[in-house]
Amino acid sequence: MTRHPETIFVLTGAGVSAESGLGTFRDRGGIWARFDPMKLATPEAYAADPDTVLDFYDHRRRGVIAAEPNAAHVALAQAEARLAGRGGRLFLCTQNVDDLHERAGSQAVTHMHGELLKARCCACGTVTPWRADLTRADACPACGAEGRMRPDVVWFGEMPMHLDAIEAALAEADLFVAVGTSGAVYPAAGYVRQARALGIPTCEINLEPCDNADAFDAARYGPASEALPRYLADLGL
Repeated sequence: MTRHPETIFVLTGAGVSAESGLGTFRDRGGIWARFDPMKLATPEAYAADPDTVLDFYDHRRRGVIAAEPNAAHVALAQAEARLAGRGGRLFLCTQNVDDLHERAGSQAVTHMHGELLKARCCACGTVTPWRADLTRADACPACGAEGRMRPDVVWFGEMPMHLDAIEAALAEADLFVAVGTSGAVYPAAGYVRQARALGIPTCEINLEPCDNADAFDAARYGPASEALPRYLADLGL
């Protein structure tokens, strides 16, 4: 009888939300093929031209609010609940800044690149839920500072969030699964090799092989909304 994993580390990337209408970043025709990230997604860009940066993220925020979770998001939420019901754990680490995992029902989501539906004050550091457009006229609800609010996302040159919790969860896993990731953005792209070094089985689920596909033990290719539910079903989830 096959022993099913009870502690699963799942890393998701833009490919999971692509079928919900949200653009990927590094694919042909992706967001960074059409826009220069150095002018839109760095602290320096925000300091030089905050209006342009805020407008870019306003458009993205509206897109997130209009999007709906797809079958891949739902399958992960259901797997989390089923694992918890038998005493296991699904640790969901996402590179995505949308809230589609939460809206699909996932109870614990670790956003290593931040969350677009939150804003952070550069003056006091307070993070506030934020669904409206963000402008320099907005004041921080906590300290009242004006013109200091920014999206609570990780820009190029900044440190990803929750790295200690992510590393601890990876060390405890008995299966590592990456879904819809490019395999090009570190530190996330390095997690598969960390898992392999720990003796943890690994699987890639993607539309096509990612940049570090050779690091995975196994792979399932196809749309995340189809390939991921099938894979989880094979695990008894």
